[in-house]
Amino acid sequence: MATDAPPPSKEQHRLPTTEEFTEVQESAEFGELRRSYRSFAFPLTVGFIVWYLLYVLLSNYAGDFMGTKLFGNINVALAFGLAQFLTTFLIAWWYARHASAKLDPKADAIKSRMEGGA
Repeated sequence: MATDAPPPSKEQHRLPTTEEFTEVQESAEFGELRRSYRSFAFPLTVGFIVWYLLYVLLSNYAGDFMGTKLFGNINVALAFGLAQFLTTFLIAWWYARHASAKLDPKADAIKSRMEGGA
């Protein structure tokens, strides 16, 4: 079953030149976008890596502690392992909110200005 492709957009985007890319990259607006991204992503990345390494190190060197039963057959190791998944999803959700609120509007403004030639 073949589907019809949507008609080509009437709106044509021009391709920016190398000089325009360089100019934007050196602009204060792009620097602010980069700072906003880095100030969010880098600390969270470092924090998550430390959290993950703590889990690995405790699993290797603190077997008695990790084997401590919390309730039923649930021990500290299982709780920490499940918390790894939880923090992964929480960080992804938090980043998506941050990007939508702070990064995307700035990036869209730069992109539209470059494609529009303004």
